[in-house]
Amino acid sequence: MTWLVPLPVMMPLIGAAATLLMFRRPRVQRVISVSVLTATLAVSVLLLVLSADGPLVVAVGGWPVPLGIVLVADQLATLMLVVSAAVTLCVLLYSIGQGGADGDEEHPLSVFHPTYLIMTAGVTNAFLSGDLFNLYVGFEILLAASYVLITLGGTENRIRAGTTYVVVNLLSSVIFLSGIGLVYASTGTLNMAQLVERLDALPDGTRMVLQGMLLLAFGIKAAIFPLSAWLPDSYPTAPAPVTAVFAGLLTKVGVYAIIRTETLLFPGGRVGDLLMIAALSTMVVGILGAVAQSDIKRLLSFTLVSHIGYLLFGVGLASRAGIAAAVFYTLHHIVVQTTLFLVTGLIERRGGSTALDRLGGLARTAPVLAVLFFLPALNLAGIPPFSGFLGKLGLIQAGVAEGSVLSWMLVAGSAITSLLTLYALARVWNLAFWRTASDTPSAAPLRSPRLMITPTAALVIAGTALTLAAGPLYALSDSVAGDLLARTPYVEAVLP
Repeated sequence: MTWLVPLPVMMPLIGAAATLLMFRRPRVQRVISVSVLTATLAVSVLLLVLSADGPLVVAVGGWPVPLGIVLVADQLATLMLVVSAAVTLCVLLYSIGQGGADGDEEHPLSVFHPTYLIMTAGVTNAFLSGDLFNLYVGFEILLAASYVLITLGGTENRIRAGTTYVVVNLLSSVIFLSGIGLVYASTGTLNMAQLVERLDALPDGTRMVLQGMLLLAFGIKAAIFPLSAWLPDSYPTAPAPVTAVFAGLLTKVGVYAIIRTETLLFPGGRVGDLLMIAALSTMVVGILGAVAQSDIKRLLSFTLVSHIGYLLFGVGLASRAGIAAAVFYTLHHIVVQTTLFLVTGLIERRGGSTALDRLGGLARTAPVLAVLFFLPALNLAGIPPFSGFLGKLGLIQAGVAEGSVLSWMLVAGSAITSLLTLYALARVWNLAFWRTASDTPSAAPLRSPRLMITPTAALVIAGTALTLAAGPLYALSDSVAGDLLARTPYVEAVLP
């Protein structure tokens, strides 16, 4: 069944070519895009089931390992594939509904569907990459597509924010490519399974330089403080579906790269203290920025930054419990953060704005919208028994078990960040939903069609289902962490 492994990359690329050829037929474009992402989700679920017996490996083009490109579908990669495929499908349906409601159904931007599918291919390629250069290619594919998506419409604000986004990510790509060059010069290979043995044989100083270069590149892409200033200014200006998929997925690709390289290539926690300091700074600075915001999009952008700190916390601990909690929380955060940005798009349509001083009374005038915001907001804030609470509890337990001064500081920082997240989201609830509506709304309310509400509700249900399935999912995350730290299953699958 290894022939299934390239399909999550191949299908979106073929779909992108097909939708580009059908640029004059928007309805056909929509059918192709939805069909391709549905098939990608189905294949991803099948790969997750099959990877339980061990990683599935494909040498692209039949080239012998390690000469050619290797795709590896282990449990971590397939978990990320399933969640990312589900999220991209829901966001696509939401964007189709929004286009129809805004009158763009017959005359949409013909470049949206091919670009969106190319971005999806870049994300899946990054998850499946078995060598550093192909990981770089995956990043560049998704980033090239994201440059187009973030500037859709060509407004002044989007072009200005998109310029910052492009410059920052080009810088991170240059650093990543330089790091890849240094790795190849030091080891003679970029295949990750081969690097496991060759990096261990390098002097400690050389290993630290290589590790630092890769961490710097991935840290910019994941928006880790102090490399996160670009995100709150870039994301809020994009259309709601674009912002949602960026917030849910693109930063997590950077987090995935950190988890993969730190456990597989640089085990042992040599930079664990640095990662924990960065995690604490990211948490605190991000949530303080969120508390100070008066616009829902910017507030959620800062919470996105702050919760990246939780993921880095688990990686910095470098323990099985810490990695397991980080994997679980990553899956939770992709779903919940995407949901909240989609709900924000619905709020903007209903209230005419995302500025808190221009909103009010939505709990009475739009009770369904209130529920759609309330549940993921509680989940993100970590209120029991939601999956956000369970993920944070796992991280805190791992930090307590570590017992160092830094880990205890992170335990305290995690609790404070969670409380401030609850405060920030409660403030949105009180001002936008609970208080009396303004007599002079900023704009006439727009109807939200079912094709926007249904995928949003599906993600709300999925986020709640993570709580109901927390036991098996956490056990799977623990199994993933065990395989990552052992490294043997990955290496033996690629280099038998």
